[in-house]
Amino acid sequence: MTAKIIDGKAAAAEVRARVAGIAAEFARTTGRQPGLATVLVGEDPASAVYVRSKGKATSEAGMASFSHKLPDTTSETELLHLVDQLNRDDNVDGILVQLPLPPQIDASRVIAAIDPAKDVDGFHPMNAGRLATGLEALVPCTPYGCLYLLKQELGSIAGKEAVVIGRSNIVGKPMALLLIGESATVTVAHSRTRDLPDVVRRADIVVAAVGRPEMVKSDWIKPGATVIDVGINRVPTEDSKSRLVGDVDFAGASERAGAITPVPGGVGPMTIAMLLRNTVVAAHRRAGLSDPKGV
Repeated sequence: MTAKIIDGKAAAAEVRARVAGIAAEFARTTGRQPGLATVLVGEDPASAVYVRSKGKATSEAGMASFSHKLPDTTSETELLHLVDQLNRDDNVDGILVQLPLPPQIDASRVIAAIDPAKDVDGFHPMNAGRLATGLEALVPCTPYGCLYLLKQELGSIAGKEAVVIGRSNIVGKPMALLLIGESATVTVAHSRTRDLPDVVRRADIVVAAVGRPEMVKSDWIKPGATVIDVGINRVPTEDSKSRLVGDVDFAGASERAGAITPVPGGVGPMTIAMLLRNTVVAAHRRAGLSDPKGV
C-alpha cells in the first residue's frame, strides 16, 4: 500500500480564497476590513518569519494587518498595556501575541488578558472551556486545520478510533476535543503511555503532535489509517546541513497508511489559513452578523 499524500498547501489555498471573498463582502457590508493585530516581543528568528508570513497572508486576504514589534526588554506591564489598547480598538477583530515570550513575561497572564472575542489563537481559558463543553468558541488554529484535513479526506469521522499523541494546550488537548465533537472514539497518548506502539496500532486516525523527530514508526501504523503529522523538527544531515521532518517516519508510514500529511506542506499551511478564518469569524461576531459560511 502506498498512502495518498494529503496536500495541505492546496487545502490552505482553498480556505484562504474563501476567506478573501468573505472579507471583501464584510468590508462592503460594514465599511471596514476585518483586522488582525500581531504582537512580536524580541528577536527570535523563527517567530519573526512566522509573524511576517501571517501579516502578508492577512493583507493578501483583503484584511487589515496591524503589526506591533517590541524589544525583548519589554516588561509584562508594558505588554499588558498594549493588549488592553488592542482590546479597545474597534478596528481590531483578532489579537495574536506570538509565543514564546521572553522569560520576564508570564504568557498565561498575557493570554488571559486578551478579549476572548478577539482571541483568534483560541488559547484564552474561556475559549478553551467553551470548546471543552461543546459551546461556540474560537478554536486553536493548528488542530482546527488538522480537523479540516481529516474531514476533507474522510468525510464523516463518527465512530472511528483516533489516537492523539501529545497533550499540549495548543494542539493535543483541543485536537482531542474536536475529534470528540465529531463523535470519534479518542485516546490521548503521550511519552509516558504504556505500550504506546500498540495503542497507536488500534487507530483509524493518528494525529502526532509530540515534538520528537520521526518518533512514530511505520509498524505502529494500522494499515489504511489516516495520519496527520503536526511535528516540525529540524535534524542534521551528513553534509552538515539540516532537513525538516515530522513526528512520524514518513517514508515507512507511507507504505502502510491510507493517507498521510507530509512535512513540510501538510499541517503547516493550514495553521495560517485557519488564523485568517478565525479572524473573519471574530469580525462577524463582533459586528453582530451570522458566522460566515464555507469556512
